Amino acid sequence: MAVTGDETESAATGDIPAYQLRSPNSGLAQSIVMAASPGNMQSPSSQHAEEITRKREVRLMKNREAARECRRKKKEYVKCLENRVAVLENQNKTLIEELKALKDIYCHKAE
Repeated sequence: MAVTGDETESAATGDIPAYQLRSPNSGLAQSIVMAASPGNMQSPSSQHAEEITRKREVRLMKNREAARECRRKKKEYVKCLENRVAVLENQNKTLIEELKALKDIYCHKAE
């Protein structure tokens, strides 16, 4: 009997591949299913899917950490801007008061 490279549909057998065996003398095809315990044998597609899932989880975890760091930096930046606004408002208030005082002095000298 010779093993042909043709795999038959494995939908009925799950992940286990099925092969057809042909006897050199007869044209009749016989089917054989390779049996293995599901825990020991993983199909390449399921290993690929697990690798993709693992990579996705790692990527999502890194993305969450990067987003957390970005939010922290943004909050720090906003606080810095708020402090700067407060300082500039105080400085502006002081300058306005100084301007008023100078105007009062100038107006009294003019009279």
